[in-house]
Amino acid sequence: MPKLSVDGIEVEVPAGATVLQACEAAGVEIPRFCYHERLTIAGNCRMCLVEMEKSPKPIASCAMPAADGQVVFTTTPKVKKAREGVMEFLLINHPLDCPICDQGGECDLQDQSIAYGKGFTRYQENKRAVTEKFMGPLVKTIMTRCIHCTRCVRFAEEIAGVEEIGAIGRGENMQITTYLEKAVTSEVSGNIIDLCPVGALTAKPYAFQARPWELKKTDAIDVMDAIGANIVIGSRGPAVLRVTPRINDDVNEEWISDKTRFAIDGLAERRLDKPYVRQGGKLVPATWVEAFAAIKTGLAGVSGGEIAAIAGDLCAVEDIVALKDLLGTLGSSRHEARQDGAALPVAPRGAYLFNSGLAGIETADVVLLIGTDPRREAPLLNLRLRKRAAKGQSRVFGIGPEVDLSYPVTWLGNDASLLGALPAAVLDALTAAERPAIIIGMGALADSGAYAAAWALAETHKVVRDGWNGWNVLHTAAARVGGLDTGFTCEGGVAGIMADTALKAVFLLGADEIDTAPLANVFTVYIGHHGDAGVAHADVILPGASYAEKPGTWVNLEGRVQRGLRAVFPPGEAREDWTIFRALSAVLGQPLPYDDLAGLRARIVGEWPWLAPNAAAPEFSTPTVAAGGATGVFTLPVTNFYTTNAIARASETMAECVTQILGGGLLEAAE
Repeated sequence: MPKLSVDGIEVEVPAGATVLQACEAAGVEIPRFCYHERLTIAGNCRMCLVEMEKSPKPIASCAMPAADGQVVFTTTPKVKKAREGVMEFLLINHPLDCPICDQGGECDLQDQSIAYGKGFTRYQENKRAVTEKFMGPLVKTIMTRCIHCTRCVRFAEEIAGVEEIGAIGRGENMQITTYLEKAVTSEVSGNIIDLCPVGALTAKPYAFQARPWELKKTDAIDVMDAIGANIVIGSRGPAVLRVTPRINDDVNEEWISDKTRFAIDGLAERRLDKPYVRQGGKLVPATWVEAFAAIKTGLAGVSGGEIAAIAGDLCAVEDIVALKDLLGTLGSSRHEARQDGAALPVAPRGAYLFNSGLAGIETADVVLLIGTDPRREAPLLNLRLRKRAAKGQSRVFGIGPEVDLSYPVTWLGNDASLLGALPAAVLDALTAAERPAIIIGMGALADSGAYAAAWALAETHKVVRDGWNGWNVLHTAAARVGGLDTGFTCEGGVAGIMADTALKAVFLLGADEIDTAPLANVFTVYIGHHGDAGVAHADVILPGASYAEKPGTWVNLEGRVQRGLRAVFPPGEAREDWTIFRALSAVLGQPLPYDDLAGLRARIVGEWPWLAPNAAAPEFSTPTVAAGGATGVFTLPVTNFYTTNAIARASETMAECVTQILGGGLLEAAE
């Protein structure tokens, strides 16, 4: 490990570190525009210049490897003059529009020009201007502000794997563009907004909505997929105005998907903000007292065996457990959280988790994808798979519909029977791998035999071994693992509930991904925040809170327990879901044994201790799976990335993405 001196401070850094990283280790701030920790080094901007002993001129610290015995100075007159010169050149053609720039208040160029610039200009000639570029409905461009740091270009090529952004021209005529000026097709394109150090790339839907200092920032958990990305919700008054990523290297690093970032306008549309009761075939507004009375009447004379419940994909653990407890007071244990009917064991816990972990999957050297499209089902997982696969450091094989994952994949065909007859090359690769991984998706788990066949492969090739667990289930719903953890499952699943002719009452907790036609003659109570598919045959509608409007616990696909906070209050008369069940239980004569969130969480941790944040998770144990085989073809669960839940379907921004990016139709996985 090299040792060097930075402004008289001795530091030791890992081999391969740069001088810039050594300076930061010494506690010295180095200005930069083009350098970013997760991107390759470009050395474009020269803002990070420092003075080094025996060097005839200042060096770019981001591109200079740290070496033993180096003596670095960061505050000398030469360094100050060099940085002022670089800043002066950067500002030559930069427009003077800070007061109207969306980046104002969180602009790196603005901050660093104050800290390291001259404070005046000597440039008298006309400034050049660059025409605006079209990058789709999500990214707004004012390219005259661009300083050519190429962060967006490197992100698109290296991280997202979509080579649609680049530079044309040279010198002063260089321009960053999408070449043919088409919408960027990546599911994570919004991250270039965070990367841009100036106001050249900003959020188009958020344009002119608010300044950063006007927003209340609330830590929350994303529910658009099962990754559980850590996010910050920016709100002003009752409105959620933007979502940005919160750094967590174990989960989402510092990226989020476009749906996470931009679907938030759907939070204000198609909202349920008051109770409704069906009278004479029509839904009419009601008070909470009237709605609860209608439920009590509808459940009169109904036995526990004739009552069921289905939980949706966005629910918090607290809501699921409160509904389960309510059903328990009614004598029912028929409840299900797997809206898609996924056929997988509900015990032991490791049978349905992504056991390699999101960070761990980056170390897999051979990956077999079964009935899944991670690019659209879990974009942030796909970024991790791409890291090694794009460099040829890992091999990826796939069984299922052939899709573009942005890295090399050997597709074996869409034939489920391949699970029992893999080509010799694949078998040899799995056998020789030090860290083999199998990822089975919801598209495969629609077949009851696919799990057994995939697990047989895992056992044969010792995918689970000392120091490594390569057995992974890729969920698509934020609420799924929490529902499985708390036992919100039943024999026969959703299909069994729907086919039961003796069913007389059903509770739908945000369940909008099912066909409710079989419930037309069943007393249906819908609890949720959007008027989506679940309310079609509802007899009573109770308005709930979205993920941004309540504190809640979510368990991501790897079993990580995370809690989000309330950013804003629910609209109108809507209430947090668990409080609805607590109040309803009192009306039905059997109040639940908790009156506040702390009491409910204590009840949850008492039965499932691993659901406490930072608690030790149960050890992996081998699932007991009956032998079986799969036949037929797999159908992917996500064909339209932008409309996978009620919030996204209510979003005008997501509708524009469908029109401009997908061409108004679905992304056909078979193409």
